[in-house]
Amino acid sequence: MLPREQFDLLVNQCSSDRYYKQFFSWDQLIVMLFGILSRCDSMGEICDGMRALSGKLNYLGMDCAPSKSTAGDALRDRDEELFRLYYFALIAYFRPLLSVSRKEKVSFEEFYAFDSTTITLFSQVMKGVGRNPKGDGKKKGGLKVHMLTDVHSETAIFAKISEAKMHDKKFLAHLNPGKGSMLVFDKAYNYYAQFADWSQERVNFVCRLKDNAKAQLQDVLFEKTLHKEEFGVYKVPMFVN
Repeated sequence: MLPREQFDLLVNQCSSDRYYKQFFSWDQLIVMLFGILSRCDSMGEICDGMRALSGKLNYLGMDCAPSKSTAGDALRDRDEELFRLYYFALIAYFRPLLSVSRKEKVSFEEFYAFDSTTITLFSQVMKGVGRNPKGDGKKKGGLKVHMLTDVHSETAIFAKISEAKMHDKKFLAHLNPGKGSMLVFDKAYNYYAQFADWSQERVNFVCRLKDNAKAQLQDVLFEKTLHKEEFGVYKVPMFVN
């Protein structure tokens, strides 16, 4: 299912196989996909699992399973830019098969949602790693992945990896939404200065209000009393003359 020709072009472009006599870029791609699809938790588990299936690896274009040290060295030394470019090449290659139907009752051509998730790394082993929680909160150690998703096509179009302690709102500086687009996100990304800039640029956004936010009512456009088990969204004018 993976177009090998496009991958080889990117390998040459990124020179990612230079100085390698074994465990080439394609091998690393297969190994990492095996780990993801098999839900392995470590490189040792990935290599052991592939070794158990060594008689079938030829179907994947591999002669044998890599050793843990070889796969680990490649993760450390090989630039991840190759795999980032291949992801977007796959999006373009499979675009005819991706969903092109717009979300029902959504008038925005550019409709994006974003959020973050923390990948725990060694927080129980290396005690200094990560962010210390407040109160009874859960310790967050390792990496934080911020992901921007195109809601219409249901595909990720941008990702930013940071340390776990970085505040979510700093991710907004990496976005460049177009005029008239719609962004949806949680209140962890609440950043009033950025909201003001987006309003000037005619960028629409939806965000939950922070509990301690101070607001002043400017105008009532629509009013309805919500009964039990009913839900609603407040809609306010973004541009007031």
